[in-house]
Amino acid sequence: MSLQSVREFLAARDLDIPIVEMPTSTATVALAAEAHGVEPGRIAKTLAFRLTDGRIVLLVTRGDARIDNRKFKAAFGKGRMLPPEELERVTGHPVGGVCPFGLAEALPVYLDESLRAFDEVLPAAGDIHSALRISPALMAGITGGEWVDACG
Repeated sequence: MSLQSVREFLAARDLDIPIVEMPTSTATVALAAEAHGVEPGRIAKTLAFRLTDGRIVLLVTRGDARIDNRKFKAAFGKGRMLPPEELERVTGHPVGGVCPFGLAEALPVYLDESLRAFDEVLPAAGDIHSALRISPALMAGITGGEWVDACG
């Protein structure tokens, strides 16, 4: 179902972006980078946080980036990552397949400046065996994403 919601999201926007389905798991940055033959930084990981004001936000970063607590607080205030069961409920995607497309609930999407180092990145496409190739600028455009500096 999750992969299908990503397909529907792309189709609703008349985007001809192929979804790459792999026979092996791409659930972690290391597995995805190996499966797609790219450096780990090109894997766009999507993280979900509940902020102290109760909002849930998605943050898409390059695969080898780490959250910088000081920068995160400056951008969002305090927050904590969602537990897996809540993550799947609000995004519609399983851990390892979370992406900013085809979400179960409308959530604000933020893209970390770290993604701008690449002309093309590979976010998951709704399950642990799929991804798509997309420019960070197009990803921001189709998700309504805002750019932030939250990683070190």
